[in-house]
Amino acid sequence: MKIKFSFAFYLLFIFFLFSCVSQADNVFIPVPDENFFIYEDTIGISVFDIIQTKDGGTSVPVWLSLFLNGGVEAVENHYRFYGKYVFIETNEGENFTALSRWADNYSEALDFPMLAAARIEKKMIKSASLYPDDEYGRFFERLVKSAYSADFPGAVKEETYWIKVNTGNDDVDDISNNSILENYFFFVLISIDKPLMQDVIYNLIERASEVSAATRPQAAAINNIKQDFYTDF
Repeated sequence: MKIKFSFAFYLLFIFFLFSCVSQADNVFIPVPDENFFIYEDTIGISVFDIIQTKDGGTSVPVWLSLFLNGGVEAVENHYRFYGKYVFIETNEGENFTALSRWADNYSEALDFPMLAAARIEKKMIKSASLYPDDEYGRFFERLVKSAYSADFPGAVKEETYWIKVNTGNDDVDDISNNSILENYFFFVLISIDKPLMQDVIYNLIERASEVSAATRPQAAAINNIKQDFYTDF
């Protein structure tokens, strides 16, 4: 017995095949929104809002001025930090005593890995054209997680500093909300020689590569990030 199929059946079958291909593309090639790649490297404080500093006046050290105006990259470009990576941890609030204790107790061994891991993660995301989990596979998660618990010998807490800032409402027409609000901002400046940190990152990358099964496109992306990791890092 022969089975005959109508022309409409063939059209329906072809449409089904193209639908499956289209759905597969949507699943395996997710492209993130451009906002996914936006980073804020400054904390939005104007020097004109500073009403008191650790030194008593309203002027701040050069490194902090550079940070407030241009972020960490501006600090690293200063001659004082030639050959070093710079990290600045910030904390804010109204309780001066608690913030002072936080800054004094900041530990390079215990606290710095969180800053380092965040910077590594940022580099991975900026270098990816897809979501990093899709771009690098399990390698991305393993690298970042291992960085949070890694040791970074050579990291040095160089300085701590604080400023008092007017964060009040400047709208003089709105009397009810024109109260002067003041907040303390504390900063911890940490530096580490570039060769020392690059050596740690190299070992983290190699270990993450060994235990991360990757597809061919992911392996190519991992190889690219290995060769170009320290550019704009």
